[in-house]
Amino acid sequence: MKQRVGGVPVIVALTTLFAAPSLAAEDPAVLKDLTAVIALQGLACGQVVGAVRQGEQDYVATCQDGNRYRVFVNAQGRVVVEKR
Repeated sequence: MKQRVGGVPVIVALTTLFAAPSLAAEDPAVLKDLTAVIALQGLACGQVVGAVRQGEQDYVATCQDGNRYRVFVNAQGRVVVEKR
């Protein structure tokens, strides 16, 4: 059974993720935040072990289990996680 997570935890995680856009994608704090965002969406990942910044508020995250996800904020200001 899949449970939906409210928007508040996602907003808190993303505030930390996007508060300092000059941080390198390999920053442990960014990797931790990406891990939290992916987990809050109910997707398989385990832990994010690498990330490539595509643009402002746009990352491609690589998980320890081999899954890759694009994590970004869409035009409506919502967090989107897409499997790659």
